[in-house]
Amino acid sequence: MTSTHLSLREPDAVLGLINSRRGTGHRLWRGVLCLLPACVIAVAGFQRRWMSDDGHIYVRTVRQILAGNGPVFNAGERAESSTGTLWQWLLVLAGLPGLDIARAAMYGGLLLTAAGFALASVGAMRLYAGRAALPLGCLVLLALPPVWDFATSGLETGLATCWIAGAWLLLVTRARSLSTCVVLGLGPLVRPDLALVSAVFLGAQWLMARPSRRAAFGGLGAALALPVAYEIFRVGYYGQLMPLPGVTKEASQSLWGRGFDYLSDFAGPYLLWVPALFLLAALLPARTIRRDTASLVPALAPVVAGLLCWTYVIKVGGDFMHGRMFLPGLLLMLLPVFLVPFTRAWTIATAGVGIWAVVCASFLRIPYEGRIGPGGVADERGVYVRQNAAAHPLHHDFAGYPGNVAYARLVREAAREGTPSLFLAKTATGANSPVVTGVYSTLGFSGTVVPLDGAALDPIGLAYPLAAHSERIDGRVGHDKRLPDTWIFADRGHGPLPEGVDPAGVAAARRALGCGPLAELRAATRDPMTPGRFLRNVTGVWERTSFRFPNDPLKAERQLCGD
Repeated sequence: MTSTHLSLREPDAVLGLINSRRGTGHRLWRGVLCLLPACVIAVAGFQRRWMSDDGHIYVRTVRQILAGNGPVFNAGERAESSTGTLWQWLLVLAGLPGLDIARAAMYGGLLLTAAGFALASVGAMRLYAGRAALPLGCLVLLALPPVWDFATSGLETGLATCWIAGAWLLLVTRARSLSTCVVLGLGPLVRPDLALVSAVFLGAQWLMARPSRRAAFGGLGAALALPVAYEIFRVGYYGQLMPLPGVTKEASQSLWGRGFDYLSDFAGPYLLWVPALFLLAALLPARTIRRDTASLVPALAPVVAGLLCWTYVIKVGGDFMHGRMFLPGLLLMLLPVFLVPFTRAWTIATAGVGIWAVVCASFLRIPYEGRIGPGGVADERGVYVRQNAAAHPLHHDFAGYPGNVAYARLVREAAREGTPSLFLAKTATGANSPVVTGVYSTLGFSGTVVPLDGAALDPIGLAYPLAAHSERIDGRVGHDKRLPDTWIFADRGHGPLPEGVDPAGVAAARRALGCGPLAELRAATRDPMTPGRFLRNVTGVWERTSFRFPNDPLKAERQLCGD
C-alpha cells in the first residue's frame, strides 16, 4: 500500500519540482531585469560624473546652514537660491557628519538616479502582473547622453528621477495610506514645476480608490501638509512666492517660440521621433493592460503628467542646459513601457528601439558638443570639462579659463588680507564695501571663493533679490536679467566711483533704493527676522513677487520716487 501510494504521487511531486524551478527561474530573471537598467545608468553616469556650477549654488547654501547662518546664499540677506528644497535639506543631512558636500551631491545624485531606474522597473513588473520581460522605454533613456550627464551634476535631477519612479510605483500597487499621500504630494518640494505631477498622481489615486469625502480630504491634507507648511515659511522668511531663480527666470511668462527651439535642440540631434514611432506602432494593437479603471489609470497618469511637464517647459522658454528640463517628463511618459511583456508587437518595437539606441549612444551628438550653442543652450557638462581641463570636474578651479582664475585670486587675496572690497567686472574697483563682495555670473564658482561672511552676487539674480526683480532683457535663455554695475555699486559700494560708472546713475539708484517697492524689497530680505517682519512679508508677498523695476536708474527714480 505504501509503495503504491508513493508511486501515484511521484508524477505530481516531479511536476511540482519542475514548476518550482521554473518559478525560481522566472523570479531570478525578473530580479535581473529590474536591476539591469539601474546598473547600466549607474555605470554610464559614473563614467561621466561631474559637478555643475549650479550644483555649487546648493553647496554654498548648505555651508551657510551648517555654519548657523540659515538657509541663505549670503549672510545677512534672505534669498532662496535653491530650486530643489528637498535636495537642499538632504545635502544638509549629508554635510552634518562632515562629508564633502559637493562629492555627496555628485554621488548622491547618481545613487538616486539608479534607485529611480530600479523602482521604475519594479513598477512596470507590477503593472503587467509580472509578465514584463523586455526592456523598451528604459532603452530610450539609457541611450541619451543628457540622461548620463544629469545622473550626477549635483542638481536635483537624480532626486526627481527617484521620486517620480517611486510615486508611480505607489500608484501601480494601489497604496492608499496617508503616508502614500505624503509621498505623492512631495513634488513641489522636489522641484516647483513637479507640482503638476503631484496633482495628476493624487487625482489618479482618487480615481482608483474612490474614497469617502472624509477620507479624500484626509488624504489631500496629508499630501499638502509639507508643501503648504514650507510655502508659509518661504513667504514669511524670504518674502517671495517661489525660489528666487523662478523670479529671475520669469517662470510665469510665456515664451513658446523659444520653448519649441529648446524642444528641437533636444529631440532633433537624437532622432527621438524614431523610438516614438516604434512605441506608437506597438501601442495601437496592444492588449497587455486590462481595460478596467484600476489598471488603466496608473498607465495613463504618468503620460498625462509627462505631457504637462513638457508643455510647461516649452511655455516658459526651455532652459540653457541641453535636454535637462525635458528629462523628468520623458521619464514619466516612458514609465508605462519601461519594461513590457513578451508579445510579437512589443518584441518588434524593442528590436527597433534597440537598434536606434545603439546608434544614438554610439554616434548621435549635438553639433555644439563641449560649447554653448548658437541659441544659447549649452552642453553644460562639456563646457565645464573644457574650462576646468578635467574629465570629471568636482571642485572647479577653471584651469582652462584664465578669467575665472584671475577673479578667484583677487577675491581670495582680499579675504586673506582682511580687506573688504567690491569686485566688479572681474576687477577690484578699489571701492570700500562692508565685506568682501564679488559680482560674477558664474555664481556657484563665485560662492566657493567668496567667504561665507562675504557676499557672492550675480547680476542675473539667482541669489541676488535686487537683480532678480530688475527688468528682463532679451538675453540668453535662463540669463534674461543683467543688473548694471551702477545699481550694484549703489547698493553695495562706498567711496570713489570705479572708472566707467556713471555718478548721476549711482545717485539716482541710491535714491530709488529708498523709495516704495524697492525699499520694501530690501527690508523684506535684510531687516532682522521678527514676528512683525514675518507677517509683513506674508501680507505683501503677491505685490513683492510681481514687482519689477527699470534697469535705467534715472527712469527707476522717477517711477518709484516721483518728480
